[in-house]
Amino acid sequence: MVDYHAANQSYQYGPSSGSNGAGGGGSVGDYMAQEDDWDRDLLLDPAWEKQQRKTFTAWCNSHLRKAGTQIENIDEDFRDGLKLMLLLEVISGERLPKPERGKMRVHKINNVNKALDFIASKGVKLVSIGAEEIVDGNAKMTLGMIWTIILRFAIQDISVEETSAKEGLLLWCQRKTAPYKNVNVQNFHISWKDGLAFNALIHRHRPELIEYDKLRKDDPVTNLNNAFEVAEKYLDIPKMLDAEDIVGTLRPDEKAIMTYVSCFYHAFSGAQKAETAANRICKVLAVNQENEHLMEDYERLASDLLEWIRRTIPWLEDRVPQKTIQEMQQKLEDFRDYRRVHKPPKVQEKCQLEINFNTLQTKLRLSNRPAFMPSEGRMVSDINNGWQHLEQAEKGYEEWLLNEIRRLERLDHLAEKFRQKASIHEAWTDGKEVMLKHRDYETATLSDIKALIRKHEAFESDLAAHQDRVEQIAAIAQELNELDYYDSHNVNTRCQKICDQWDALGSLTHSRREALEKTEKQLETIDQLHLEYAKRAAPFNNWMESAMEDLQDMFIVHTIEEIEGLISAHDQFKSTLPDADREREAILAIHKEAQRIAESNHIKLSGSNPYTTVTPQIINSKWEKVQQLVPKRDHALLEEQSKQQSNEHLRRQFASQANIVGPWIQTKMEEIGRISIEMNGTLEDQLSHLKQYERSIVDYKPNLDLLEQQHQLIQEALIFDNKHTNYTMEHIRVGWEQLLTTIARTINEVENQILTRDAKGISQEQMQEFRASFNHFDKDHGGALGPEEFKACLISLGYDVENDRQGDAEFNRIMSVVDPNHSGLVTFQAFIDFMSRETTDTDTADQVIASFKVLAGDKNFITAEELRRELPPDQAEYCIARMAPYQGPDAVPGALDYKSFSTALYGESDL
Repeated sequence: MVDYHAANQSYQYGPSSGSNGAGGGGSVGDYMAQEDDWDRDLLLDPAWEKQQRKTFTAWCNSHLRKAGTQIENIDEDFRDGLKLMLLLEVISGERLPKPERGKMRVHKINNVNKALDFIASKGVKLVSIGAEEIVDGNAKMTLGMIWTIILRFAIQDISVEETSAKEGLLLWCQRKTAPYKNVNVQNFHISWKDGLAFNALIHRHRPELIEYDKLRKDDPVTNLNNAFEVAEKYLDIPKMLDAEDIVGTLRPDEKAIMTYVSCFYHAFSGAQKAETAANRICKVLAVNQENEHLMEDYERLASDLLEWIRRTIPWLEDRVPQKTIQEMQQKLEDFRDYRRVHKPPKVQEKCQLEINFNTLQTKLRLSNRPAFMPSEGRMVSDINNGWQHLEQAEKGYEEWLLNEIRRLERLDHLAEKFRQKASIHEAWTDGKEVMLKHRDYETATLSDIKALIRKHEAFESDLAAHQDRVEQIAAIAQELNELDYYDSHNVNTRCQKICDQWDALGSLTHSRREALEKTEKQLETIDQLHLEYAKRAAPFNNWMESAMEDLQDMFIVHTIEEIEGLISAHDQFKSTLPDADREREAILAIHKEAQRIAESNHIKLSGSNPYTTVTPQIINSKWEKVQQLVPKRDHALLEEQSKQQSNEHLRRQFASQANIVGPWIQTKMEEIGRISIEMNGTLEDQLSHLKQYERSIVDYKPNLDLLEQQHQLIQEALIFDNKHTNYTMEHIRVGWEQLLTTIARTINEVENQILTRDAKGISQEQMQEFRASFNHFDKDHGGALGPEEFKACLISLGYDVENDRQGDAEFNRIMSVVDPNHSGLVTFQAFIDFMSRETTDTDTADQVIASFKVLAGDKNFITAEELRRELPPDQAEYCIARMAPYQGPDAVPGALDYKSFSTALYGESDL
């Protein structure tokens, strides 16, 4: 508001007040152009005088009627000074000295002087206007006096953008009528002749009263009458001019138009204040509504993510083993599907949730709102804890799956080995009990008995040789039991049967030996050649059986070194075959020698060698079988060698890719950290640079997919170790997820800095200064400062937080703002928020309360009807639903407490 009392200047009216133009803050003469100043020595233009008489009379009566009176003739009815004093009391709200009631001229002069003295006390210097001229009914002086009163009490306080009263009123008219066609307000005379400007003012504030589009510029009388009648009927503005007088005058009287327009200004000024107040409230409520939507979205997304984690963890913690490798392989495939398909979207949701949470907190801080506290169990830390539990379960589940597959593979191998050895043993024992129970020795000759004894000795030798196989069978069964083989019952039953049979054979063997030895003295020595044959044939036969068993033995290896060890052992076995062949020929030579002797001595042999069942045919048959099994074993070992070479290729292929992807991820993590620390260029430059990095990271995803495909081939080949790289697929996955999360968080941090900068009006230079100061003291580049580092940073920026009582108190105050949770660390975002609050202004609870007070008509409460009338429907209902009933002594039914509501918006417990 312009100070009209500046430089101790008083308001002047009269010939001596002819100052220049309508500049700001001078005398009343300054309101008008020089040619418009009152000329005491000249007569008014008759048309202007008529307009002034009508306008000034209507203006005076609009106030006098409040006191229950009015005037008819402006230059007659003020002559005794009584109504003049009454008018001044009504428009000023102050009491004047008691008037004199006498009818004499002196009494009238005294009353008029009292009125003029009151006007002068308000800073208006009346030049050449005396009480005698008013008492004498001088129309020119009377109109000049009334114009002075209008200027002082109706126009002086009008100011728009620090302009003078006249210019302020003109600027107000121009702004209000700017949207209307055919209206161009440039002055207070001819701009108003067509009546459209009056109608536009009314329509702008009360559109339901005027049908503006139906008005015609070429019908000024209708336009003026329409505006004057509507103003009188609905706005309580009396008709101050006749339309015909205005239209019929080349240039309407400026003072009359200004007086009339000022009434419109005062009629609508209350609405203007209400509009401003409503706009402020709507802005504050819109911020709150948007923040509430963001909070609801966060709660919903957090609930969905936590529910998914809650459902997934039990599945990952389910460690019930399956019976077969195929069933466990299906579980592994389900787990791969979870890794490839189900988890990645949740990683993005978790990252986006953290970004949304940080953005919401930034918006709340920028609008002076309290920080958002999610409902219990839905904090970002709760989600991180749940995610950590999920990843722990995930890692344990994969390890368990692979261990189970190894165990089942080992079990299948052992079970097959058990069945093979058991079958061989059962085939050997077939018929042995019947043979041992045979009482052929009771009717045999001595030579037959000797032969039976030798045969029994050979059997005992054979039996002893099979003891190792029985122990192997029992050991394999025991290992299958310890490894929880699903068919352990049948294995145990078969093993028990073999062991029981073995015990029975031992007992029967012992009994038969006793029976044979009992008659040994009656027997003759047996042919030594047959005996030697039997003794050499038995171990050789056992060797061949063991060799056949070894050649058919199943094997399982995991590395190229293991298969090469088996190949080396097989090569060593093959190197013994020439010696074995020579032994075979020697044994067969013994048999041939016995036949030669029998033939040369005309001895008829009764049958086969009585000392053994191992005939030359058996030896040759088994030797032929060994010869056949050797190349088969060669083929099996070479196939396994090829498989292990393929596995080694898969290992090297994976390692080659992993040794590229792993360091690349680490390099990108370091580069992102440098971008956010080095502060090169503007925030927009940093954001652009970071988004380029983000695109390059996304474009790198096919390399990770290739690595996943190679990893799947390794798992499908049941490869469990890789000496060619230190990177596992798990390490790569975790690094990739951290890289995606880090770049997204870093981009969000810079976006929030831009949001803070723009919302708080922080310049780029200030932002760079803040970042440079922060980075200077962030020695470990961890993105946060400890208390002592932060104190040094504040001191570098000019804050008085030295180590004295006053400095410590100020530092503790600042720390409570930037580290409300007492974590001992100050992040850059918290530092920027603090600096922005220190250097910028924001709306406050006091401002919102003041705005509601305007809408409430200066009451301490507001009603639902007032809210619905002044605010948009959705924001009005928003307030009504949240405002508590007003409990003050001046409360009325339905009164609402807007003060407590306003303080609650800002998280304050007390204004």
